[in-house]
Amino acid sequence: MHRRRWVIVVAVLVLGGLSAPAASATAPVVGSSASSHGESSHGSEHAMGWYLALGDSLAAGYQPGQGDNKTGGYVGGVLAAVKADKPKAKLVNDACSGETVVTMVRGGVCAYEEGTQLRQAVEFLHDHRRTTRLVTIDIGANDVQRCVSRSPLGIDAACIQQGLADVQRLLPRVLARLHAAAPGAHIVVANYYNPFLAVYLTGAAGQALAQQSMQLQATLNAIIAGSAATVGADVADVATAFRSTDTTLVTVPDLGGPVPTNVATICAWTWMCQLGDIHANDVGYAVMAGAVVARL
Repeated sequence: MHRRRWVIVVAVLVLGGLSAPAASATAPVVGSSASSHGESSHGSEHAMGWYLALGDSLAAGYQPGQGDNKTGGYVGGVLAAVKADKPKAKLVNDACSGETVVTMVRGGVCAYEEGTQLRQAVEFLHDHRRTTRLVTIDIGANDVQRCVSRSPLGIDAACIQQGLADVQRLLPRVLARLHAAAPGAHIVVANYYNPFLAVYLTGAAGQALAQQSMQLQATLNAIIAGSAATVGADVADVATAFRSTDTTLVTVPDLGGPVPTNVATICAWTWMCQLGDIHANDVGYAVMAGAVVARL
């Protein structure tokens, strides 16, 4: 893999102000892995190579008011970088908005021919085990973010502990099954930025909750890193890319004065401060893509 070339491609996307969806608008995609079975002969597949994307709404490229864009978001940015080196690479994006690690294993959110996102992915990998080059996955945020309330402000500690326990128990199993189905594929697991830093702007109570959320983000991301290590997967450090622990004050007039860098970053790269929506905007998705590409 030509890491430097791929990083340069994504840097151009970010610095040039191009949206992730625009960068991947012409990229080939198969919306469901089941529809790709038997599409190519082994020889042409070998020359092409598959990129399988899995996870929640971030992998699905969700944007408020627009819905999912499975050739956009950070996955689209990663595919654009991959295709710069492997022009015949093709994408299968089986991500599901609202998916938790529990529903990825058990089902219940999105419909799949194989019943669950995990079974769908494993079936695809069994069929393309020699030609799948890259698997990316982000999962686990929805298991815990439901436990944070903005009205009234607060964190349900019991809910958080259960969510973290579910991720710690199930994510290694998910990754083990993916690795077993295609041992030669490069698996990259993305960790998470912290959208709840935005509550810092609501006053003293919000600032206390933002501080708590930093601790919970660190715990979740540590679990993700430990899970990735069990199969030798790489971790895309989205948290660091989003300056999650940088509390240096910066002046942002639109935010009413000096605010911590991590808060300003969340406001700039997600919809949290404008719309109260946790999802990344185009710039945020491009930054996420850069974090993934840096691990290739």
